[in-house]
Amino acid sequence: MNLTLLIMAAGIGSRFGGGIKQLEPVDAREHIIMDYSIYDAMEAGFNKVVFVIRKDLLADFDEVIGQRMKNKGIQIEYAFQEIEDVPKKYKEKTINRTKPWGTGQAILAAKDKIHEPFVVINADDYYGKEGFVKLAEYLKNGGNCCMAGFVLKNTLSDNGTVTRGICVEEDGWLKEVVETKGISKNTELDMESLVSMNMWGLRPEFMDLLEKGFVEFFENGGQGEFLIPTYIGELLEKKAIDVKVLKSNDTWYGMTYKEDGPTVRKNIERLVKEGLYPEEF
Repeated sequence: MNLTLLIMAAGIGSRFGGGIKQLEPVDAREHIIMDYSIYDAMEAGFNKVVFVIRKDLLADFDEVIGQRMKNKGIQIEYAFQEIEDVPKKYKEKTINRTKPWGTGQAILAAKDKIHEPFVVINADDYYGKEGFVKLAEYLKNGGNCCMAGFVLKNTLSDNGTVTRGICVEEDGWLKEVVETKGISKNTELDMESLVSMNMWGLRPEFMDLLEKGFVEFFENGGQGEFLIPTYIGELLEKKAIDVKVLKSNDTWYGMTYKEDGPTVRKNIERLVKEGLYPEEF
């Protein structure tokens, strides 16, 4: 079965303190986080990568990672998340808009590129191997919507608070994602709780639901962002979908803050030294 990895990389990353955080090297060999995600996905059985980016980043992306992936024989495609790409009826909403419309719109930008089950991830997050393996297996075996649930204590930053979607589940099925802000290692929460890190396994038919949801978002005022966890939560409330929660025990690393860079690099180098990754791949 064909499987696609959809990487959302159009985010502006204002908290990162300037620069294109998705293209920041994380090891001495100039690999970026996406190199590791793609490596893990290919090992798990994925055979295509779709990058969702801004058009103004295309040249940088193609130079830093796109051509390298093509040279390795990996099928890649680009999709573009644009502020103006909204239902025609709501074009006026884009006039004073300065940022794209969120992760739901990012996934929709790739609708014409995806015709097979796919997994969605963030470009600037390291997820580890277990999530890719479990989601790929679930989708290959005919499963529908699923998500990787990460242990909260494995997803925190030393350099500031984070927002996490804490999963409420029942017998392995997602019931609700509770968006919780201001979490640090000292926050009084159950640190063994599973959280969503925007690693979703979906089928191409989900795009039709997402398209309807984007219209509903504007019908309800079009304020803020059209976020995939929020919309999936709405679908769960309507009992329109079921989402399987697949636990990953891997530690997540991310470039939320500029100061996260050295920590991410140190841990990536440690994983290479432990033999989890080859030095060159």
